[in-house]
Amino acid sequence: MIIRPATTADINEIIALRTSVRENHLSLEQLRHMGITTESIGSILNEDECAWVAEAEGAPVGFAMADAEDGSVFALFVRPEWENKGVGKLLLEKLGAFLFSRHEMLWLETDGSNRAAGFYARQGWTRAAELENGDARFEKRR
Repeated sequence: MIIRPATTADINEIIALRTSVRENHLSLEQLRHMGITTESIGSILNEDECAWVAEAEGAPVGFAMADAEDGSVFALFVRPEWENKGVGKLLLEKLGAFLFSRHEMLWLETDGSNRAAGFYARQGWTRAAELENGDARFEKRR
């Protein structure tokens, strides 16, 4: 498995990956409603090296995106058939190294009751706050 910077050539795969997940699933229409489109992803990818793709067997199996400005994890998703194989951990390590080069403290928000919450806790992130919408805020310090 390799982790490499995402490019604009990966946009369709990133969207396909994002819509393939079981938990926190969003349809193409829901993504568009949130402003997540091929154009918006392309704009993000052209700004900074802030997104990575995990490839295995010659195909993308996961991706991660960081918000370099505010020190947050914007997205981390793994194809269902590649869950529990270390893909998420490798992507989070790459993303964390990138963000820690710019920030002392990183943060993310995720559904407080889904498997992702447990994943982040196992990776050393601290559950810092419970949000009104059911999400939890996780933080990690250097």
